[in-house]
Amino acid sequence: MMSQFAIKSKKIVTPRALRDGFVIVNDGIIEAIVDHLEQDFTSEIIDATDKVVMPGVIDPHVHINEPGRTEWEGFETATKAALTGGVTMLVDMPLNSSPVTTTVSAFDEKLAAASGKINNNVGFWGGIVPGNENEIEGLIEKGVLGFKAFLTHSGIDYFPNVTEEDLRKVMPIIASHNLPLLVHCELSEDMPAFNSNPTSYSAYLNSRPKEWEDHAIALMIRLCEEFNCWVHIVHLSSANSIEQIAIAKSKGLPLTVETAQHYLYFNAENIPDGNTAFKCAPPIREKANNDRLWQALADGIIDFVATDHSPAPPELKSLDTGDFTTAWGGVASIQFALPVLWTAARERGFSIMHISKWLCENPAKLAGQKRKGKIEAGYDADLIILNENESFLVTKFIIEHRHKVTPYLKETLYGVVEKSFLKGKLIFNQGELIAKQGKVVLSQ
Repeated sequence: MMSQFAIKSKKIVTPRALRDGFVIVNDGIIEAIVDHLEQDFTSEIIDATDKVVMPGVIDPHVHINEPGRTEWEGFETATKAALTGGVTMLVDMPLNSSPVTTTVSAFDEKLAAASGKINNNVGFWGGIVPGNENEIEGLIEKGVLGFKAFLTHSGIDYFPNVTEEDLRKVMPIIASHNLPLLVHCELSEDMPAFNSNPTSYSAYLNSRPKEWEDHAIALMIRLCEEFNCWVHIVHLSSANSIEQIAIAKSKGLPLTVETAQHYLYFNAENIPDGNTAFKCAPPIREKANNDRLWQALADGIIDFVATDHSPAPPELKSLDTGDFTTAWGGVASIQFALPVLWTAARERGFSIMHISKWLCENPAKLAGQKRKGKIEAGYDADLIILNENESFLVTKFIIEHRHKVTPYLKETLYGVVEKSFLKGKLIFNQGELIAKQGKVVLSQ
């Protein structure tokens, strides 16, 4: 690939419009978007015809699990799966690896584990757990993009949940650096039991009620306002919290929100009993709830969509027993981030412009990436060419995740990524990974 080239397309996704023309790339940077090339332009031209040219997807909510639990996923498989689906950058969560990323020394181990293994760009969140407030400054100096905390048990004993008292210690520090605090918002006040019917999805759904989220989000809004600390609510599933979020945003609070593809694609009414591939926390809720999530996304109350890719070995998903009480909670889906959302969105009348905002532009802001997420002069040429009208069937044979367990099996999805570029380098072409150009992304 030459240092300068152009991509020609009738469907270039820019922040303001879908346009016909050329994206000129020079030394890894988008130089210009033009209607016509100058006559003296002699560099390579890639003709995408009527395929979509859009920014690479940025997924800021991914559990890679390396080091220590590479048998769950790992940098090689996670980033290959991501790139196959058009994700040019992801941000790794601080739990599930061993050690968890709550200290500077653990972060050093994480960086060492990633070396030579990543196929796309990878950033990292630091973790907040009780008693690690003295590690925050060091983690920031090392380059974490922000921090993640749980208000309920994370599923990993080495990553315990924080209390309001813990948050009061760390939020002033995080706020002073203008970094985001990502929060899993569930307050597990009373745990409804369903051991008598452990394979029932409706029983599992009822065991994690919306009120858990609503009360946790209310707490975080209050602390967000008190400390002026950027709070980001991850994987919103309770539509009952939309109103309080909208009110907080109308006050100008530094509050952002994501939901996940599975809350927009699936509905509880259609989830079979015993199919633990669907188990996640918070749970996938009923259609009426999820319709409201779509509306909040359209209205900008929800800022973007991220996968919360959280894989585990098949035996931990209790697939043989269908027992929701013992199954690991997490949906494996990074490869399908773009086609799942596009498939559901196109049925509702949304355009590829919406997809670019929800999967590229707004996630870039959370990750602190000022030169990614848009096709605009001066931005990194992290680009994908997408055939948005081509469909495919999800089978185990096409899955690049380490384990082939996902609720999207046998789903027909739209949107096939034909080419991916990182800083102007062609790294994925027609189903083949052709170069390993991924880099670690540290805070700027």
